[in-house]
Amino acid sequence: MRISEAASRSGLKIDTIRYYEAEGLVPDVARGTDGQRCFSKENVDWLTLLYWLRETGMPMKVLRQFAALYAQGDSTIPDRKHILSAHSKLLAKRRDDLDRCDAILARKLEIYEEYLR
Repeated sequence: MRISEAASRSGLKIDTIRYYEAEGLVPDVARGTDGQRCFSKENVDWLTLLYWLRETGMPMKVLRQFAALYAQGDSTIPDRKHILSAHSKLLAKRRDDLDRCDAILARKLEIYEEYLR
């Protein structure tokens, strides 16, 4: 599939896909006889994973490490699992922090409602 369809399916912008490819984050993107990128389903699945990892705040440095390990093959699965596990723990902490913020805001809104009555 063309880059526009890969972008649509993965959630990434075309420029981001090009950047990720130039940075070596997207392995094995084939080229057609016309020189255009030809993305496979596996490429799009990988791009989708990259999209969501960035959406959850994974730093580019960690994303690069993760992609480099992925490119090395299945022997790096334990290391990749460790990266994703550490990121999951960070997400859990962020959720807890956001829940606390939400509770504080809810209480402040209650105070304002009481004041306005």
